[in-house]
Parts: sequence; C-alpha cells; structure tokens
Amino acid sequence: MVRETKTLKDLKEVAQKVETPAVSKEEVKAEIPQPKKDALGRSYATGKRKDAVARVWIKPGKGKITVNEKEFSKYFPRPVLQMIINQPFVVANRVGSFDVVCTVCGGGLSGQAGALRHGISKCLNLFEPELHTILKRAGFLTRDSRIVERKKYGKAKARKSYQFSKR
Repeated sequence: MVRETKTLKDLKEVAQKVETPAVSKEEVKAEIPQPKKDALGRSYATGKRKDAVARVWIKPGKGKITVNEKEFSKYFPRPVLQMIINQPFVVANRVGSFDVVCTVCGGGLSGQAGALRHGISKCLNLFEPELHTILKRAGFLTRDSRIVERKKYGKAKARKSYQFSKR
C-alpha cells in the first residue's frame, strides 16, 4: 500500500526509508575517461579559431611538429606564433615528448596558430585524460568563438562610416 505524503514529517519518513547506493573507490576511479588512440597509437582532434581549421594527430616522439608537410618553424616564422603552438606542451610539462602532424586550412597565420593550439590541447586531453584540468584551467580546451563581424549596408566596413560631408 502506498502511503500519501501530505506533511513534511511524512516526507521525512519516506526519505529515510529510501536507501542511497554506496559508491566504492573503484567505481569512482572507473569514471576517469580512458585514453583514445587509434591502431597506430595516435590521438586525433580538430581545432578551430576564426575561419581556420586544424586537423591534428599526436603520438609519442621527440617533439617534431609538422604543419602541412612543412616544419612548423618554416610555416610559422614569427616567434609569437611558435610560442602559441607550444603553449599546451609547456603548461602540461610535455615539451619534446610528442610528435605532431597536422593540416591547417582557412584564415590567416594567427587564426591557424590558434586553431593548432586548440587541436593540440584536445589531442593531449584524449591521449592523457589526467591533463584535462591543467589544460582546462589554462583555457586551451575552450574554442575561441570570436569571429569577424559582418559588413553592414550603408557602412564602409562593419562599423566604420563613410566620411560625412555637410555640403
């Protein structure tokens, strides 16, 4: 027979009768995601920034980064862009321990470097799930959603007006 709960006292009695399942330490450890690797021992992720898209594969190695079949220092000659690409490895303390192969298309060099950083971070997260909190705190797993504002009619650009002439 189902008892009706009309007062808070009745609700308290019903709540005490309901058993809460006990969670063991083994079950908590089982919730940690497992590394995702393909048959060749690589992890794959896609990174995006502005209009640029980077497809990234990482595998254990000596720290060689290849972008569109070129060495990354040749593809990204500016030291600032090279620093942006290496940030996930520096934060995760994994400099020189992974080889990166990627293809980048769309956008300019700055957007491509940001897309590559995003892709490398997601790959590291898949390869070693325990790095998730470090990469998330650094903000590397979040896609930068800022994009170029569209041009409006009657304006020279998105917000810039034509020069005003009184006469």
